Amino acid sequence: MIEELASVVLLADMPKHELAAGDIGTVVMVHDGGKGYTVEFMTLSGDTVTVVTLNAEQVRPIRPNEIAHVRALASIP
Repeated sequence: MIEELASVVLLADMPKHELAAGDIGTVVMVHDGGKGYTVEFMTLSGDTVTVVTLNAEQVRPIRPNEIAHVRALASIP
């Protein structure tokens, strides 16, 4: 189970929320023993993009050998 405050990787695009597969978020709440998570996605400067509740199958933990990648959001200059 992923713990609260852990960083996670989104596994599928969510255009409604301006999220793309590979975006990194922070778990702010664990639901039903890990069946779901509320995750906050932020810009690198610390502005919240969105907070969404996801099924466990929609996110995964960050792996030790991964590196972050930057992309710009259309709605935030």
